[in-house]
Amino acid sequence: MGIGGTNTQRLAANKKVSGNSLPAFCTQIKYIKGDRLTFNWSTFIGTDDPDTTRRMRYFNNVYVQSQLTKKLGFIAGFDIGGQQIKKENADYTVWFSPVIIVRYLWTDQWSTALRAEYYQDKEGVIIVTGTPNGFKTSGLSLNLDYSPFKNIVWRLEGRWLTSTDKIFPSQNKNANDNFTIVSSIAVSF
Repeated sequence: MGIGGTNTQRLAANKKVSGNSLPAFCTQIKYIKGDRLTFNWSTFIGTDDPDTTRRMRYFNNVYVQSQLTKKLGFIAGFDIGGQQIKKENADYTVWFSPVIIVRYLWTDQWSTALRAEYYQDKEGVIIVTGTPNGFKTSGLSLNLDYSPFKNIVWRLEGRWLTSTDKIFPSQNKNANDNFTIVSSIAVSF
């Protein structure tokens, strides 16, 4: 998905927008109880505009991660953000995304996870579609992970997305649905 366009690229590159004199602020509160429960609340307050058109952006990410048993765990999360429609205006555009992930560990090397998610960004603040309903998309994914060593994981994942509008490229036209199968290898040092 082409999410975020130039705004995300600027943030990912960690570069300040030209003409923006306002610093951004982020917070994170994390509560960890043993190896079975984690609660996280992260926030962002700032702007991705120059001072002349400054629209304030507020973002919250909340999630709970729990290891219910040695083999079964889950994550439930919710993201919500708001951005001023225009400078010095009290009206905001809001986007949000709930997610639930359930993971099952078959053996020390093999696990699988099921993910259900929804993302709504009607006004295209984060994900621009140029369609009447913006980005209103539900998704399901199922993955199989194999970890031959503690620092290496191979993943095979099937992911299905469905949207209110036809936003997914498909042959000669756009479609409401998208199904992909991907594989990846992750190595940590």
